[in-house]
Amino acid sequence: MSKKGVVYLIGAGPGDRGLITIKGKELLQKANVIVFDYLVNTEILEYAQDNAEILYVGKKAGQKGMTQRGINALLIRKAKKENIVARLKGGDPFTFGRGGEEAEALKEKKIPFEIVPGVSSVSAVPAYGGISLTHRDFTSSFAVVTGHEHPSKAESTIPWEALSQIGTVVFLMGVKKLKQNMRELIKAGKNPETPVAVITWGTYPKQRTLTGTIEDISELVSKDKEITSPGIVVVGEVVRLRKIINWYESKPLFGKTIIVTRPKSQATEFIKLLEEQGAQVISFPTIEIRTPDSYKALDKAINNIEKYDWIIFTSVNGVTSFFNRLRDIGKDIRELHSAKIAAIGEVTAQEIENLGMKVDIVPDNYKAEGLIKLFKNKDIEESKILIPRAKVARDILPDSLAKMGASVDVVAAYITKHPGKAMTKEIGKLLSEDKIDMITFTSSSTARNFFELVPGFKQSKGRPVIASIGPITAKTVRDAAYKSSIIPKQYTVEYLAKEIVDYFKKRKLK
Repeated sequence: MSKKGVVYLIGAGPGDRGLITIKGKELLQKANVIVFDYLVNTEILEYAQDNAEILYVGKKAGQKGMTQRGINALLIRKAKKENIVARLKGGDPFTFGRGGEEAEALKEKKIPFEIVPGVSSVSAVPAYGGISLTHRDFTSSFAVVTGHEHPSKAESTIPWEALSQIGTVVFLMGVKKLKQNMRELIKAGKNPETPVAVITWGTYPKQRTLTGTIEDISELVSKDKEITSPGIVVVGEVVRLRKIINWYESKPLFGKTIIVTRPKSQATEFIKLLEEQGAQVISFPTIEIRTPDSYKALDKAINNIEKYDWIIFTSVNGVTSFFNRLRDIGKDIRELHSAKIAAIGEVTAQEIENLGMKVDIVPDNYKAEGLIKLFKNKDIEESKILIPRAKVARDILPDSLAKMGASVDVVAAYITKHPGKAMTKEIGKLLSEDKIDMITFTSSSTARNFFELVPGFKQSKGRPVIASIGPITAKTVRDAAYKSSIIPKQYTVEYLAKEIVDYFKKRKLK
């Protein structure tokens, strides 16, 4: 690495975190200093190293923030300290992103830099709005202009007459001066009946699109409180295509805000499933998985593992925690050769099989009662059974096995705790304003903890809808005086996501 470090000017894409390039993501993972703007989706920062220094230098329209000169100086200062600096800019750094100015400043100080192009909102946002900028039935040309020229200019330098002859015109950051810009187009000769689309928060789940004409779009926007900056304006006959190819806003969960209460370390897959269907997901983990206060009981069981006839895993957390501890004390899966393995749920069973082990029994219904039923058909009298699980859990399984004559050791492999109340105020506010469509619970613990963290929560006229992963979780919800409208027949996040999609699809048809 250079003695002065290096700066990567990275286009972070227009919003959807999946639109950052592979190279951009790889450099972000490599950087030890990250400098980002207001329009960068902060979810992308999850790719950063744990010890990376993350600096926000953005500002909203009309608000004060770090000047461009200050940002340039910051990049130079950090690079001179031999850092790998990732400068994240919304969209593409060289498309109205002032990336050229930053590159010039770095070059002047002889700081090594690279440009990593990004997916620009110029094309991405119209695409997510169902609008193709060019189409052989409408136009073969398009132009891109700023919708908000620098206020220090004595007069506009935008070539309005030339723009009036272009098939499609895209105004970036064009909401605030929409009326003025439309007036200029009409004055330059553009047909007032030309279709216009205003798209705000493009490529995000909260994307909103309003269509009209050059003549009436300003009035329509003034009456719609959901159309706010940041936004782009598309002018041209291609806007008519939206009626045919509006794919993103047609997704079954588009416009729905869903709370996921699953532990952060396990929520990624579930969140992805919901986001793929268009949902805006708020991650509000109501439990954290932590190591037990003492490993004494678990270590004793592991050190005497050969005496057990059965080992029962009740969750993925139990599998992960048990085998992590097995490795930590210098043992491996060969120690378990004499024991049979039982698992509650296909996901738990798959986690075990991924380790190269066979699972002997899995109940059809993914709960303790199903496993108890299977063990009734087996002779387990005088058998020794180990259940590594959460410190606090239902006792129906060990109690039932003991009644069948088995000797059962239940040991704490992990504990669940509240993650704190950092987001509780925000969640409470969103609930009170009726801005949450659904809350999902993937265990009884997530439900209990949610109700404790948000004690004033009320379910009114079926809103927000509650989705529970299975009957045990649904009972916890019911015991707290709430109603679960969704309980999948198979107790996995995949089936839960499918049931959520089906639920909202049916409601749209009514």
